[in-house]
Amino acid sequence: MDATSITFEIPGQPVPQPRQRISARGGFARSYTPGDHAIHAYRQAVGMMAAAAARQARHKPTAAAVVLEVVCVFGRPASHLTKGGGLRSTARPFPPRCDWDNLGKGVSDAITDSGAIWQDDDQVVDGRVRKRYAGPGELPRTIVTVREAGP
Repeated sequence: MDATSITFEIPGQPVPQPRQRISARGGFARSYTPGDHAIHAYRQAVGMMAAAAARQARHKPTAAAVVLEVVCVFGRPASHLTKGGGLRSTARPFPPRCDWDNLGKGVSDAITDSGAIWQDDDQVVDGRVRKRYAGPGELPRTIVTVREAGP
């Protein structure tokens, strides 16, 4: 990766990486994520967008340390809005129900699975995940920026 960064967006609601479920069969425990969970389609979309951005930038997967920035923009639920489209005074100022680190985990794992930007997410030496609600006329999405870490 050269001095430039790679930035790409994933349209739609961001999806946090869920906790693994545990089951036992024949005395052996295994962990899994249910096959119908939205994280699977989300991670596939992240991987496809990462690969497309890397191709466009003519980027080869790096073994260097990288910085990862993830901005998760959530759509506001209808209950936050008045009939006129304004924001209710009781509306939460930040998105609930998902931990910031679970948002970053799904994105970084998907980039690793794509093999397009880095070799493994253990190369991320500096990471930042932000979450916020979309502003008026703004669509929900995830914005990802990866750059090589400086000295």
